[in-house]
Amino acid sequence: MKKKGAQILIVDDEEDICELLSRIMKDEGFEPLVAHDGDMALQMIRSETPDVLLTDIRMPGMDGMLLLKRAKEMDPDIPVIIITAYADIHGSVEALRKGAHDYLAKPFDHCEVIRTVRRALSERELKLKVRHLSSQIKEDFSLRKNMGTSMAICQLISEVELVAKSNFTVMILGETGSGKELVAHAIHNASSFSGGPFVTVDCGAIPETLLESELFGHEKGAFTGANREKPGKFEVARRGTIFLDEISNMPLGSQAKLLRVLQEKKMYRVGGTSPINIHTRVLAASNQNIEIAVKAGAFRNDLFYRLNDYTIKIPPIRERKEDIPYLAKRFLEATNAELGKHVKRFAVSAMNALMAYEWPGNVRELRTVIRRAVLLADEISEECHLNIDRKSAPSRASVQGDTVRTWEGLSLKEIVRQCTMTVERDVLAEALKHAGGNKAKAARMLRIDYKTIHTKIKQLGIRIDGGDNE
Repeated sequence: MKKKGAQILIVDDEEDICELLSRIMKDEGFEPLVAHDGDMALQMIRSETPDVLLTDIRMPGMDGMLLLKRAKEMDPDIPVIIITAYADIHGSVEALRKGAHDYLAKPFDHCEVIRTVRRALSERELKLKVRHLSSQIKEDFSLRKNMGTSMAICQLISEVELVAKSNFTVMILGETGSGKELVAHAIHNASSFSGGPFVTVDCGAIPETLLESELFGHEKGAFTGANREKPGKFEVARRGTIFLDEISNMPLGSQAKLLRVLQEKKMYRVGGTSPINIHTRVLAASNQNIEIAVKAGAFRNDLFYRLNDYTIKIPPIRERKEDIPYLAKRFLEATNAELGKHVKRFAVSAMNALMAYEWPGNVRELRTVIRRAVLLADEISEECHLNIDRKSAPSRASVQGDTVRTWEGLSLKEIVRQCTMTVERDVLAEALKHAGGNKAKAARMLRIDYKTIHTKIKQLGIRIDGGDNE
């Protein structure tokens, strides 16, 4: 089957060869492009992005080997076919070693030329498909997919993309369950260290007596029970990223040893005498305010500043409640697939309960609640399936009595925003209930246009039970 419209760039200083190859390409339905030297060919690659490059190996000025190198630098996926009049096996093998797809010897066999070009086109198409699939897989693990689409998450993503390109040590701060490891993974995936491993160390879960061995490894016989040598996490993470989770729980003695390793860029295994160079990106995370720990003497000031080249703060989900409907739907669909169920949606009362709750356990708690609700529900997840106590964690937007103290740490702008969202949600839900779920009718009642009410319903996570939604 002919591949119509593919552009084939032909590069040769002999016009007769260019005319012959152009005619062969046209007869097969391809679009030939012609250049008579390497510089012209590079300009055409830059402007036309051809699908295949056919180049003579011996040309004045820039020869085919140098053109191969430059072309691959501009477009790593472009298949390059080398043409030689000398049947130079050595040169052809060298070209293949440097990335050429294939070679052709003059005089040409027309059928062989076409077969070679078609194979090259198939290779390019396969590479592009693999790249597309890889980008889809990467998107499946992106922060936007896993954390939400709010402005707060968009800002977080911008910070991650900015710092990932550097070699900065990053401190990630956020409450338990807010997604600190997701952010660490995103930094690693977007960095120059992405080709190496991502290694997590829970600094609070390892006893102090074992932490040094866990981080730096040990030699055989270094201590009782060390029956063989063991590489540490820093060695395992070589040319990759090591993620020091809950770094604020690390004992002071271990902090001093970690600081020395980070400063000197080398370490020693426990019981070892030979230094091991460190080639690892370091990310750290904490669910506490480390500056308070520093002032209290529980965390070394010098280590804090060494880890704190850049700080990323993850907002808790109660400060970005517009992400709750998105995440709830995502967790519902994932749990349906896991359990083989077909729960379609959340009842209005259930979604309102999700939006009103303060989520002390953040996204991790939300996921747990949704999974349990899907397990209990049939077609619609009701409020009774959620098993959360809306009264146990009063909304920060409440203005009753002494609950003003729950606003501590929030700006006036944030308090007003949360109050406004609560009022809008209640009014819209009531109007939709009165209109029997008809959005157009509810919009007329509230004297707003249809587009506005549609946007608000989606933004505030309001679900409509029954009625004509249009």
